[in-house]
Amino acid sequence: MKPRLGLICAGLLAFGGMAQGGAVDAHRAFLPGAIKWAPAPTSLPGGAEMAVLYGDPTQEGDFVIRIKAQKGYRVPPHTHPTAEFVTIISGAFSFGRGQTADRASVEKLPAGSFILMPAGVLHYVFVDEDSVLQINATGPWKIDYYSPKDDPRLNIAPAGAPNP
Repeated sequence: MKPRLGLICAGLLAFGGMAQGGAVDAHRAFLPGAIKWAPAPTSLPGGAEMAVLYGDPTQEGDFVIRIKAQKGYRVPPHTHPTAEFVTIISGAFSFGRGQTADRASVEKLPAGSFILMPAGVLHYVFVDEDSVLQINATGPWKIDYYSPKDDPRLNIAPAGAPNP
C-alpha cells in the first residue's frame, strides 16, 4: 500500500508543475529576499510595488504576481474581466464590495487569508497594515474602475481643481 501511495504523490507533484496550456520548463524557487520588486503598473494607485513570479500579466495565459503596499494604501471600487485568486502573504487589509468604498461594510482579512474573486465583481481594498498579497489569475490582467475619477490612468482632477 505504501509504494502505491508514493506513486500517487509523485504523480500529483508532477502535475503540480504543469501550468495551464503547457508545462513549466524548469524548477524555480523564489526566496523572499531575491524577489525583484518594481513600481506597480499605472493602472493601480501610486505607491504600491509589484513582483511578477510567473507568466506575464499583460499577455494571455496564467500568471502569478505579488503586490506590496503600505498601511493606508487603497484601491477604489473596480472590477476585473477574469477571476482572481488572492492570498494575503503578510499584513492585513479590509475588503469590500459595491460602488462606494465604505469602511463600515468591509471584511477584515489577516495574513493567511484567501479570496476567490469572480470576474466582474465590483470590489475595493483598504490596506490596514504594511502588506504583501499574491494574485494568481489568467491574463491579460485588467482593472476597470467604477468611477472614472478613481482611475489613475486618466489623471482627472476634481471639479474646480487645477489639472497639472
